[in-house]
Amino acid sequence: MLEIRDLRVQFETRNGTVDAVRGIDLDLARGETLGIVGESGSGKSVTAFSMLRILDAGGEIASGRLSYGGIDLAQADDAAMNDIRGREISMIFQNPRAALNPVRKVGHQIEDVLRQHAQATAQDARDKAIAALQEVEIKDAAARYHAYPFELSGGMCQRVVIALALACRPQLLIADEPTTGLDVTTQKTVMDLIQALAQDRQMGVILITHDLGLAGMYCDQLVVMKDGEIVEKGAPGVLTKSAAHAYTKRLLAATPHKGKMLHELVVDGTAQPLPAQGELLLSVQDVTKTYEGKSGAVHALRGVSFDLHKGGCLGLVGESGSGKSTVSSIIARLQDATTGDVQFAGASLFDVPAAKFASDPRRSQIQMVFQDATDSLNPRHTAAQCIEEPLRHLAGIGRRARRDRVQEIAGLVGLPDTLLSRLPHQLSGGQKARVGIARALAVEPQLLILDEPTAALDVSIQAVVLNLLAELRHRLRLTYLFVSHDLAVVQMLCDNVVVMRSGKMEEIGPTRDVLASPQSAYTQQLLDAMPSPAH
Repeated sequence: MLEIRDLRVQFETRNGTVDAVRGIDLDLARGETLGIVGESGSGKSVTAFSMLRILDAGGEIASGRLSYGGIDLAQADDAAMNDIRGREISMIFQNPRAALNPVRKVGHQIEDVLRQHAQATAQDARDKAIAALQEVEIKDAAARYHAYPFELSGGMCQRVVIALALACRPQLLIADEPTTGLDVTTQKTVMDLIQALAQDRQMGVILITHDLGLAGMYCDQLVVMKDGEIVEKGAPGVLTKSAAHAYTKRLLAATPHKGKMLHELVVDGTAQPLPAQGELLLSVQDVTKTYEGKSGAVHALRGVSFDLHKGGCLGLVGESGSGKSTVSSIIARLQDATTGDVQFAGASLFDVPAAKFASDPRRSQIQMVFQDATDSLNPRHTAAQCIEEPLRHLAGIGRRARRDRVQEIAGLVGLPDTLLSRLPHQLSGGQKARVGIARALAVEPQLLILDEPTAALDVSIQAVVLNLLAELRHRLRLTYLFVSHDLAVVQMLCDNVVVMRSGKMEEIGPTRDVLASPQSAYTQQLLDAMPSPAH
């Protein structure tokens, strides 16, 4: 149904012409799922945008043929493309919240698509929109029809985006990183849903992802892209077990999977054992958190207790809504608990309310690295200013000393001096992650809370950041609380793990023991949902 030959895409920039896609060939049959795998900047999304003719300003198809059902998409006029988009070829975009109109009800947005392509009238549009929501297994679809995107979870927004993409029953679906940032069970649910709908409709699917494990589970064929070129292609089982290209081998080596433990992370060129743990640093004691709402009390946390020793790394794992971020924000003193206590270095943190903790001397001892490195950095501050900010507020040292400390900590996290004068939008994802880590380390904390620090990164960059965190822990004797939905990442870094569900602890223990022989059916469910490149 789709044949691409010698596709070349160029962008005109201030620094000259950039060849984003360089002479690629692709084929897709009806009912087949093709995986396009590669890191950011490899040309995956540009290839997809070319099919729909939605390239950014300055981009153009320089040459090549994109044949869909006998139509050359590269030569089709705007009227033809407006008809094809959504009705024949549809796309699931990477960020569901950004893809949805924040001030329009989700049901109305589905109606817009249906009426645009004459698939519904004013009389039956509502019923068809609700049916589209039901088809993607949204519970109580009639009520969700009236919801705004901000009222829905990330997984629910992703389902709405899928409903939008499939509303007009297209023949070809392009899924651009459809599960980035989702927890493993929601990721599996979303991918199972796409697979089932594709099989039911005999729909062709192109899955764009940086996750070889995910692609290996759901694709019939894989294509690996690097620097705008296809470097390798083949069936998933063959490609993941006997990759020929060095780049594919590097992606496979960087992909977390079951059984890949901390000792496989290389620090300073050699494998390192787990650091010896010291005295008790953090003790969370029967912490609860209750929110009062219009519909009654919501119990976000119910009796959470665990200990963390100096030099240790504890993983806090669970799906969205499990309470793990609430626990971390209470420990970081960003909010208060309802009952319970948190002891830090032998003293209660609750003797000072969260609202006044910013001026407490212990503020510098507990620091946080946030999930979204882009949103957590001031877009008007340079990398150096971002790292310097906690020093100005908490360290009480002069300008020269702050500047020296910024350079010292930047070197420690592998951030070159040449990047310190750049603004966040001028940095890559991995570089922004390093700025976030450097900012947290600037005031020499004892406890570092890491809230999904690699969730949105390519697997190779993720591996680099995990290695960096392991090395810093080893060098500086840091203590980590690592919050994540990804057991594969947790098992690489953490020596102990707490599995949470609906505000309660499901399981706790050494990472190796919990993952090798889980005692909870829920933990086993999380393990079963983990993708593996050798699938």
